[in-house]
Amino acid sequence: MKRFLLSVLFLQLVGWGVSVVRAEDGSRLWLRFDNVSTAAAVTGVKCTAMTELKTYWTGGPVTLKRQKGLAADGYTITSQGGKTVIAAAGDAGLLYGAYHLLRLQQMGKSCDNLGIKEAPAYDLRILNHWDNPNGTVERGFAGKSIFLNPDPMHMKMYARACASVGINGTVLNNVNAKPEALATESLAKTKAIADQLRPYGIRVYLSINFASPIKVGGLKTADPLDADVIRWWKDKVNEIYKLIPDFGGFLVKANSEGEPGPQDFGRTHVDGANMLAAALKPHKGIVMWRAFVYAPQSSDRANQAYLEFMPFDGQFADNVIIQIKNGPIDFQPREPYSPLFTAMQKTPMMVEFQITQEYLGAANHLVYLAPMWKEFFSFVKPASLKAMAGVANIGDDTNWCGHHFAQANWYAFGRLAWNPALSSKEIADEWLLQTFTTNARCVATLSQLMLDSRENCVNYMMPLGIHHIFAGTHHYGPEPWYSPRGTRADWTPPYYHKADSIGLGFDRTLAGSANVRQYPDSLCRLYNDIKTCPENLLAWFHHVPWDYRMRSGRTFWDELCHKYDDGVRETRRLLAFWDAMQPVIDQQRFYEVQRKLRIQARDAEWWRDACLLYFQTFSHRPLPLDVEHPVHNLDEMMKFRIHIGMYENPECGYTK
Repeated sequence: MKRFLLSVLFLQLVGWGVSVVRAEDGSRLWLRFDNVSTAAAVTGVKCTAMTELKTYWTGGPVTLKRQKGLAADGYTITSQGGKTVIAAAGDAGLLYGAYHLLRLQQMGKSCDNLGIKEAPAYDLRILNHWDNPNGTVERGFAGKSIFLNPDPMHMKMYARACASVGINGTVLNNVNAKPEALATESLAKTKAIADQLRPYGIRVYLSINFASPIKVGGLKTADPLDADVIRWWKDKVNEIYKLIPDFGGFLVKANSEGEPGPQDFGRTHVDGANMLAAALKPHKGIVMWRAFVYAPQSSDRANQAYLEFMPFDGQFADNVIIQIKNGPIDFQPREPYSPLFTAMQKTPMMVEFQITQEYLGAANHLVYLAPMWKEFFSFVKPASLKAMAGVANIGDDTNWCGHHFAQANWYAFGRLAWNPALSSKEIADEWLLQTFTTNARCVATLSQLMLDSRENCVNYMMPLGIHHIFAGTHHYGPEPWYSPRGTRADWTPPYYHKADSIGLGFDRTLAGSANVRQYPDSLCRLYNDIKTCPENLLAWFHHVPWDYRMRSGRTFWDELCHKYDDGVRETRRLLAFWDAMQPVIDQQRFYEVQRKLRIQARDAEWWRDACLLYFQTFSHRPLPLDVEHPVHNLDEMMKFRIHIGMYENPECGYTK
């Protein structure tokens, strides 16, 4: 029956009459415009927006004009007397308006009778690149850094892609920053990149190493209250702004995972952040101070950021923004939101999402992340935030992101940073119409597959609130058993899953680590009671007995088995539907995506079998008869290894 239905789908797709005119390699992202043969009649303000429209706009006359009273970066697009008028307060708004018009054209939408008014939700919409001076990219799965030897045409395409979705800032280097990022020769390179991005409204920022006064400046200390250290930072900031007058500011990872910070000198986060803020303030620069901190002695890593930052709420300078990961652990496939977002009331905050799929199958798995980010916004009001940051998934691969569908997450981040009210489906449809096809039936099919992909990934990796059971030396495959002698407990999966003969999960109730107390009272009560806790977070907040009765009527063990099995089956379904798309997708992208989906289907089986066989050693319960049973034994699963060089070439899966 399944083969019959797929055959019917195949025939339907063939009957849609979609013709493929040429091969695609993904290098044009969602900006698949062709140069117009005759320059469009574009008049008014001469700026980058005019260049873009004259090069790619195929419609009627367009006028660009300045207009007071509009929000910063905002714009209007109206149809007036046979022409289209884009109005904005400045060049950036005109550029965003131009890309809006080109987006309508690319999607095949009508550009007549327009009455559009747009303004971004956030003034700061920033990509964080985790790029290193040697060209490698931490948690990068799409080749080397695009900033290593920045090619002008490559930089232009990057800038156009960012501006087209409203991104207006980029942090050029890794949060695990090397001190040499502030060396004079490095700053000259930063200036060259800034000059290339500036016409597209993009300001550059740098991650800094807090010990730079010692390692670059030759001082004996980096104590933020030391007069020589304060003077050194002021001089360095002045040097930067002489080179880059519109430099954005600093991103700081301090006293986290071995990185230096003010606590090394007996000072606080406030002392460190405010010292840097004072140096930047005359230039209107900002400090983005990350709240990703945790200590090896903590009884619950999820509690750490709250404990370190809440005592300082309201004490940070007004040009300091606390940058907080969306969840309290570390970009897991599913987490509750970080409680700092609702606890801190007097401090500007920004959310840090991860666009690169560090914990979601790297660039091998198709996982559309907009539903994850929308889930966050269902708990955290967008208006409570000052800005959005996204850890980039961009490298020098031809298709930029390592997976053609991973481009959708770069696109979705920009669109949500501009307008968090957009739905995941609206964004997916936009991206598909611009990237693959304007055929409505194709878009509807692919859009649904994208919308289902994140939940599917959670199911085959870590359903029901399980978290951080990845392999110890990387974050690609499962190793729930990983716990070598001498390794920090909070860097091992057993710290998080706590499986035993009774059950599975981390007790964060009031009787456990009391993490629930960090949330508002209504959520505290909800999460604290196993009967009311959402089942998709059950093992996050509770040590769940194997025989606990779920809402489905199954025991927790049986429900866990079915979730893992559902993930495998849905991944196979995704591959089958993509296979049926072959007649309507250009050949190169079809086969490249197909290759990735086959890896993903195999990986899903690996995740399911490894996790269920391992957890079965604690539950001592049989697998339900209606789930697919593993063909390997646990000792065989524990011998699977990732090929060396996975981060350089993630098309590796696993080997024995």
